[in-house]
Amino acid sequence: MSNSSIEMVQQLYDCSASVDTQRESFTSGNVPVAVYGLGKMGLPLASVYAEVSQNVIGADVDPNVVETINSGGCHVKREPGLATLVRGLVTEDALQATTDPKEAAEAASIHVVIVPTPITDENNPDLSILESVLQDIGSGLSEGDIVIIECTVPPLTTSETALPILEKASTLDVGEFGLAFCPERTASGRALEDIRGAYPKVVGGVDDESTRVAELIYTEINNEGVLSVSDATTAEAVKVFEGLYRDVNIGLANELATLTDELRINVNEAIDIANTQPYCNIHDPGPGVGGHCIPFYPYFIIKPFEGDTQLLETAREVNDSMPVFTVDKLREEFTAEGISLSDTSILILGLTYRSGVEEIRASPSVDIASKLTALGADVYGVDPLLNDTSAFDLEQIDLSEVYDFEFDGVVMVTPHDDFEDISWTNISRDGGQLIIIDGRNTLDLSECPHRIYAIGGGYS
Repeated sequence: MSNSSIEMVQQLYDCSASVDTQRESFTSGNVPVAVYGLGKMGLPLASVYAEVSQNVIGADVDPNVVETINSGGCHVKREPGLATLVRGLVTEDALQATTDPKEAAEAASIHVVIVPTPITDENNPDLSILESVLQDIGSGLSEGDIVIIECTVPPLTTSETALPILEKASTLDVGEFGLAFCPERTASGRALEDIRGAYPKVVGGVDDESTRVAELIYTEINNEGVLSVSDATTAEAVKVFEGLYRDVNIGLANELATLTDELRINVNEAIDIANTQPYCNIHDPGPGVGGHCIPFYPYFIIKPFEGDTQLLETAREVNDSMPVFTVDKLREEFTAEGISLSDTSILILGLTYRSGVEEIRASPSVDIASKLTALGADVYGVDPLLNDTSAFDLEQIDLSEVYDFEFDGVVMVTPHDDFEDISWTNISRDGGQLIIIDGRNTLDLSECPHRIYAIGGGYS
């Protein structure tokens, strides 16, 4: 059936048109979409929405971001295919951006929110950005609209915080508009792949109609399909639980790694073999847990709720202790050699929290550098992804400059591909032995004269 023979609709919630008509209206650009937040995850999401619906306006408070997008540029780096996709969408008028979320709200009938929900210094969830955006959306909300929240939040946020804000700002009641929680399940460096369907999309609404509309929308976006859950709170819990599982699992791996010397085994080898049993899936240990997700999601459960969360809190304590463990291992090695750490020059390799990802939030390198500097060492850092290292208590040098210095020790925190060609025999003081802490168990320096300690692997 051609588009011209279908009476298109502009809104999907409580719509009496056939499902086929609703789908056709969405994918033909008749149902305008607004995406609020155009950051590392927001721009890929807005781009895939625009790819499918051909009618997206993105809102972001940063005028430089908006200007870049409207000129066909892409401020999000190291996302395969994103720059080309954005350029084509802007050229086709399928995607545009504004600094005014109220303008976006008035133009759209599908409202997708993917703004930061950070944790304060006291580890409390900060929903102020989300609440502000919801106020703006509410001011432009119309009957038949649907609001979809994708940013991670504590369970019950959608029903107990978002819904009252929208109802008050719009003077509408739920049932006149829809509201669903549909969490982003993406990773930096593969955002487009994940959004399009590396695994199913989870959706849950505050009522059955909201769930239905969210399922209809994401069935068109995600080729792996949709998992509809009982309600928005269940969907919120799914997203948080995914992060909690990883944090607790890594906490187990890290605690086992700290027993390496006492057990006198290679714990990493034992983990690998244990994982050949189908019911075992222990993660990898390391110098700490970074990023904007895993270290913070536990507090979406620990802080807002009164229930006992000993396991979550213990996992956080273990993972937060790993930078200290890493520094202590380095200090032990120098002490065994009769050298004070305060008399050493230390090189930290990899400052971002993950290989190939330009993100330093909660990176273990921040604490490792700070602790080494506090102990009197001269600390240098190398990371090919970063131009600004002001958050680190160290001196940044380029990878090409490492041979111009003489180091006593190296801490490999994040093994970027760029480090594979390092000539390890040429960076030690007077050509002597380096003390190397291999935080990720990635180095094979069997032919070098250096003393290496791998977290979870022990000495080699």
